[in-house]
Amino acid sequence: MATQPRPMVLHRSPMRVRWRDLDAFNHVNNATYLGYLEEARLEWMVGLPGMGLDDDVAPVIAAVQLNYRRPITWPATLEIELHVERLGSRSLTIGHRIQSADDPAVLFCDGHVVMVWIDRATGEATTLPASVRGACDG
Repeated sequence: MATQPRPMVLHRSPMRVRWRDLDAFNHVNNATYLGYLEEARLEWMVGLPGMGLDDDVAPVIAAVQLNYRRPITWPATLEIELHVERLGSRSLTIGHRIQSADDPAVLFCDGHVVMVWIDRATGEATTLPASVRGACDG
């Protein structure tokens, strides 16, 4: 069976697990994973001209999928990897991987987020900004 080529990486973000991220079972709370991913997406967007938004358009999250592969404990340093899964005319599906920074073979979580760009005045989906499309086309 042929292996699929790795998708284009948009951004890699190192992140330390904080003590406050832990739950009663002494591992990172499942909701905290969303915070890690949000932070990585924002770091990526800050690098885009205009951050991929302006007074007229902005991204919203339409869907999130998280596949929890193994628990994250403290202390740990993570690497959040974002990649393009699908580039549409009005939406972008960003795949993500949360892995160990010390050993990238250790995968804690993967999945994807669907971002849709909307017209701020109407709330309707609108065309992706050129800066976003350019960053995703490679």
